[in-house]
Parts: sequence; structure tokens; C-alpha cells
Amino acid sequence: MVFETYSEQETFAVGKKLGKQAEAGRIICLNGDLGVGKTVFTKGFAAGLGITEEVNSPTFTILQVYDEGRLPLYHFDVYRIGDPEEMYEIGFEDYFYGEGVSLIEWASLIEELIPKEALWIDIKKDLEHGTDYRKIIVEGI
Repeated sequence: MVFETYSEQETFAVGKKLGKQAEAGRIICLNGDLGVGKTVFTKGFAAGLGITEEVNSPTFTILQVYDEGRLPLYHFDVYRIGDPEEMYEIGFEDYFYGEGVSLIEWASLIEELIPKEALWIDIKKDLEHGTDYRKIIVEGI
């Protein structure tokens, strides 16, 4: 499935649409370059789960848990993970196989830990279509 967006609001809306469809135990792997809109997408996803608190990228904490929506959101940012083994220190398996949805920014950095049934989302820019254009490619549905 492919979505094309031309603004942050549209990228947010795609995330929100997918968040509304999310089920417990789902693992969402989110990849894309710095500044491509992963956090904007994640904010929309959280809104789709009914989460109203401010969602920020957990770059320095690796994990943020939001549990006020219809399902808990386990928001990982593994950009600063030096070795996938570090994920065991935070007990990632409890979240991946928990009651909520795990959304992992920079998931390709820990690909060997990701279950095969995960949903992979890649967000890409294409400046030929404008600075706000994003192509959102969803695989694994």
C-alpha cells in the first residue's frame, strides 16, 4: 500500500488512519531519513489510538509508553542503539508481545529482533514533488 502526502497534516492523517485500524500486539516498523516525518506520522498514529497527550520522539530514552488510548502505544526510537542486544536491557519483548501496539522508529537498526509478521512503513522524500511531499510505503498488511 502506498500513500502520497503533500503536507505534515496529510502525513499526520495517514498515521491517524492506520492508528484507528491498529490491533493489540501489532508491531509497526518505521523507517526513513532524519526529518522525513516519522514523528509526525507517529503523532497521527497515536491520535488514531485516542491518545491526546503530547507525543515526542523518545530519542534519548529509547522508549515512551502512552496508555491513555484504546490500546497502549509503546513508542521506541532505536536511533541511538549501538547494538541490538541493548534492547534486552529495556525488556523489549514485554512490549512487543504485550497488550498494546509497538511503533519502532529506525527499526531497520534492530531488524534481527523484529518478528516476521511486523508491519513495515518507509517514509521517503522526493524533492521533485516539493519539499513537503512524502511517499509512505506500507508493507506487511
